[in-house]
Amino acid sequence: MSSRAETALVGVYEISKLLAAPHRLETALAGVLTLLSSFLDMNNGLIALVTPEGDAEVVVGSGWSEANAKLYFTRLPERVIGQIVVTKMPFVSPDVRSDPLFAEANLEDWTPEDGGPFSMIGVPIKDGDKVVGALTVTRAPADPSQTGFDEDVRFLAMIANLIGQTYRLHKVVARDRDRLLAEQRRLEKEVAERAPPRTGQDRGGGLLKGVVGDSAAVHSVIEKIRIVAKSRSAVMLRGESGTGKELFATAIHELSPRRNGPFVKVNCAAIPESVLESELFGHEKGAFTGAINQRKGRFELADGGTLFLDEIGEISASFQAKLLRVLQEGEFERVGGSRSLKVDVRLVCATNRNLEQAVERGEFRADLYYRINVVPILLPPLRARKGDVPLLAGEFVRRFNAEHGTDLSLSASALSVLEGCYFPGNIRELENCVRRTATLARGSQIVDMDFACRNDVCLSSVLWKGSAQVAPVPESFTPLPIASVSPRFAEASTGPPTDVSAVRSVAAIPHACPAPGACPVPGADLRSERDRLVEAMQTAGWVQAKAARILGLTPRQVGYALRKHDIDIKKF
Repeated sequence: MSSRAETALVGVYEISKLLAAPHRLETALAGVLTLLSSFLDMNNGLIALVTPEGDAEVVVGSGWSEANAKLYFTRLPERVIGQIVVTKMPFVSPDVRSDPLFAEANLEDWTPEDGGPFSMIGVPIKDGDKVVGALTVTRAPADPSQTGFDEDVRFLAMIANLIGQTYRLHKVVARDRDRLLAEQRRLEKEVAERAPPRTGQDRGGGLLKGVVGDSAAVHSVIEKIRIVAKSRSAVMLRGESGTGKELFATAIHELSPRRNGPFVKVNCAAIPESVLESELFGHEKGAFTGAINQRKGRFELADGGTLFLDEIGEISASFQAKLLRVLQEGEFERVGGSRSLKVDVRLVCATNRNLEQAVERGEFRADLYYRINVVPILLPPLRARKGDVPLLAGEFVRRFNAEHGTDLSLSASALSVLEGCYFPGNIRELENCVRRTATLARGSQIVDMDFACRNDVCLSSVLWKGSAQVAPVPESFTPLPIASVSPRFAEASTGPPTDVSAVRSVAAIPHACPAPGACPVPGADLRSERDRLVEAMQTAGWVQAKAARILGLTPRQVGYALRKHDIDIKKF
């Protein structure tokens, strides 16, 4: 076997391995051209796939990337590609510069560095008997006596055949995926139509689906959600990370008149800004490289239902303006399109950022803030619902048992550890703590010594140790509820006080894990007695009885403290 034939055989083998890998079509084709440059004396290469109407569907050239993809559309020799597609035969031009087919082509980027002549070879890419594109390469010198066109044409024809098979496979996979998605949507709709109608009890009292807890803070949020869900107003879910904003957003949709419509979720922080516009508004075919089909955006998919934009505070200023137009006008255009589309979408947003401060600093548009913050709902942190910790921990253990086939339970000492922790990561951190401890538990019952904080390896204590102060909160933002006090203090404060020393002792009680130095509270002792009292009153809506329950005091003690600090009670 000649060395040239061996080279061709190795080239076919390497390219076949590349095309068999699970890459995007454009990425795979760019890799093919890179490999071809090592097996041929090639200056430039180009692969063009066309639609049945003759329009360019995918064009990839040597050195292709997302950034320079549009450049290869301008390099596309349409007359040459057209001739290859129509004749279904290879094309060879010994001297491109003198060939009339290239009279109107821009050859500046294709001409060799020495300015000398160069040739082109083009072969059809076929799907069965139908030509779906062309593979072209340029090379120098253009002297036929020095260049073996016949052998290179045969080699490129084999590569084009592999590309055609890969292209057909990508089409089949895409078609099957669309068919399966359509079938899934049809079945979901059929199941929803056959499901029995919800009763008043389902939509009435009691907790929401997936919500675990029996504290006053949780019931207050649920009551608001049941009222807000009936309207069309935009809802803003505020709260720290890990408080279950997505769960409550789902509840708003399920309790609304739009519950039979779609519920579409978008995490704005997880999607790059360059892709976010296409994700939300969709794009037209050919709007950019890789847009081989028209695609609906999340706004279109949520038509007649609810769109949940999580981490709305993370979007850039430029995209805020685009989103504002959709909310103001109720219409938008797909990327690369010119036709305005109207949709009927109920918007629910969520953020853990202080948007008021962001607006003040100019990081968030004030007009967009007023559009999305129509009905704000503050989700309480876990430290404001300490009574729910045993219920949540029990639910997480139940889920762990179901997933792993175990039969673990929580002992009284284990619950005591959990109730004494601060959990800055809220419910998400509590779940991780329970799962980690259940995984490493030595017996059938989880005890206090199984927890990381009892063994001085609590990662939360490392994360929050040395926090300087609690972040300031503007008056327009509902403050976070303070942590409830120890049951021992509640029992000791039942008698009539002679002063407000009991209130003062609230600031002195550390909310930490039972183990020394474990789970320290950021800023636990930095707020004054007056600040804690004002914060509790604000959280309770200036109702003394509720503030007393938060602080673990009696209403009479709270009244003494208010008079001592000369705090005026606000009335609504």
